[in-house]
Amino acid sequence: MEMTERALPVRIKAAAERDISRVNRGLMRKKCIFLWKGIGLSVLLFVTLFPIYWLIIMAIRPTAETSAGAGLFPQQLTISHFTELFTQKSFGTALQNSLINAGTALVLSLALGLTTAYVLSRKRFRFRLRLPVTGWVLLIRVLPPVAFVIPLYTLFTRMGVMGTRLPIILACMLVNIPLVIWFMVSFFEELPEEVEESGKIDGATEWQLFTRLVLPLVLPGIAAIAMLSFLYAWNEYTYSVILTRSPSNYTIPLALAVLNTEDNVTNFGLVAAGGVSSFIPVAVFVIFAQNYLISGLSSGAVKE
Repeated sequence: MEMTERALPVRIKAAAERDISRVNRGLMRKKCIFLWKGIGLSVLLFVTLFPIYWLIIMAIRPTAETSAGAGLFPQQLTISHFTELFTQKSFGTALQNSLINAGTALVLSLALGLTTAYVLSRKRFRFRLRLPVTGWVLLIRVLPPVAFVIPLYTLFTRMGVMGTRLPIILACMLVNIPLVIWFMVSFFEELPEEVEESGKIDGATEWQLFTRLVLPLVLPGIAAIAMLSFLYAWNEYTYSVILTRSPSNYTIPLALAVLNTEDNVTNFGLVAAGGVSSFIPVAVFVIFAQNYLISGLSSGAVKE
């Protein structure tokens, strides 16, 4: 009996030591996993951010230093590339054209796309064009944009608008409107129609239901699709290079392409300055609207 009582504390102590050892191994395993995750995230951030860092460094590095062999850190800083870009290369005009084209195409695409998506998502709007409109949306999203270049070029030439900004705006709308419709239909379908019925009881019209009741509820989705549509119109190059004739109507992508000529092929700083100037407005827009973008994309993907 005494031997048993003496062995009992020893067993308890051994069990406690085993538990402590198991807990230590678990903590060590978690630390290792956390360390490897940190290393992987650091590598991912480096791979993602290094091109942007290199672009900025090339833009503020003197041409002589670039030609002699550029290091990771500049020895001198200069803004001469930006000065030449906006004073001699008319890059400010291209920036203004891109803002006008992208902004106009965005506003018109949202106005037409949101109303169409709302009508398609509500069963009380009975009309025979639902299937053709849905098929048109799918067709536009499946076919590459270059497939519409020749028809659009012929149409705009006969309309006599080839020397204006209108062809680029309409071409961007051709791609953005189906995107808005396809994206926003799911948001409108997730809204219960009881909300709109309560508004009808209070005497609201269809337009008041849409603008004052429905649109505020799908604001994250609108912000997300607005950002995606703006980015497409801002970076559009295929339609711009074919439908733009006058240098006064050049957009950012065209202005950057002109900088990459035989005369400027060795002036990497000038091209880098154009790249930095082109992504600053978009970066500011994304920073201020990133919360809406994340919530809008996640809300559109979740189905109850």
